Amino acid sequence: MSTAVVRTAEGWWVERDERLHRIATDARTTAELLADKPAVSAAARADGPGRPLAERELLSPVTTPCRIVAQMVNYRSHARDSGFDPDKVPPAFFRKASGSVTGPTGDIVRPAHVRLLDHEIELGLVLGATLPIGAEVRADGLSRYVAGLVVAQDISARDVQLPKTQFYEGKSYPTFTPLGPRLLLVDAHELAALDRLRLTCAVNDVVRQDRTAADMITPPARALTLLARFQTMEPGDVLLTGTPGGTALKSPGGVAATLGALLPPDRRWKAFFAREAKNPHYLRHGDVLTSRIATDDGALDLGVQRGTVHVERGAEA
Repeated sequence: MSTAVVRTAEGWWVERDERLHRIATDARTTAELLADKPAVSAAARADGPGRPLAERELLSPVTTPCRIVAQMVNYRSHARDSGFDPDKVPPAFFRKASGSVTGPTGDIVRPAHVRLLDHEIELGLVLGATLPIGAEVRADGLSRYVAGLVVAQDISARDVQLPKTQFYEGKSYPTFTPLGPRLLLVDAHELAALDRLRLTCAVNDVVRQDRTAADMITPPARALTLLARFQTMEPGDVLLTGTPGGTALKSPGGVAATLGALLPPDRRWKAFFAREAKNPHYLRHGDVLTSRIATDDGALDLGVQRGTVHVERGAEA
């Protein structure tokens, strides 16, 4: 049975029915917390009323520093939005700076030089054991490496990411990786139901993204196997598994894309920025971004993340 763990400035807690039960642990990092299984189990069995969840400010349940690796274009709906054939998209990875991690509430800060800020809800897999180079991960053995699940946003500065072909910078500014509220600890049976998880992202209560994880192109076990060809992962590290369709950025379509490809690079990007400046779906100052991941029956529920977009002083809203 899954266990919902949250973190506050006071420490670690098991959340149950919107009440918090303290985990008696000295763990300071997510990796240390995952290793202290007896303390987590004891808190999960705790009697008593606990403390009200509403009275606590939640921090990211994933501590930093850590590795954050993300899959690129890993949902069929996102591939179609991007102008790709989902059956021909190769698996690809990129890194995000762990300094971009922030909690499940509060501000998402758009830097002053960024104009095209986009959202990408993602299912995060939190490692509970070392993934060594050369590991072969089977679907029925996923629980050997994955200890928990977390709601993630891969906030993206498209006007940095695309012209520079620089995913690392465009996705790594402070507050660009909200994580939480919960670290949902799961077992093999629950990991087998990942396809049933629904990812929903809304901006100002208008749903933009809504797909289940069954829309993934490269599923988690295969992704970890491919990643292990060149990257070791340690307990507390995170793999972000891609985002569904519905982001602000979309392919301009066949004719426009073909004509754009004929332009010199400077004119091509000038045309791109002129077009995207008219797109009302990029995030603006005061927008509230709400992200939730859960199965439709509520059997697995990673919680709801809410963040408010704040534009740095001196920038246009």
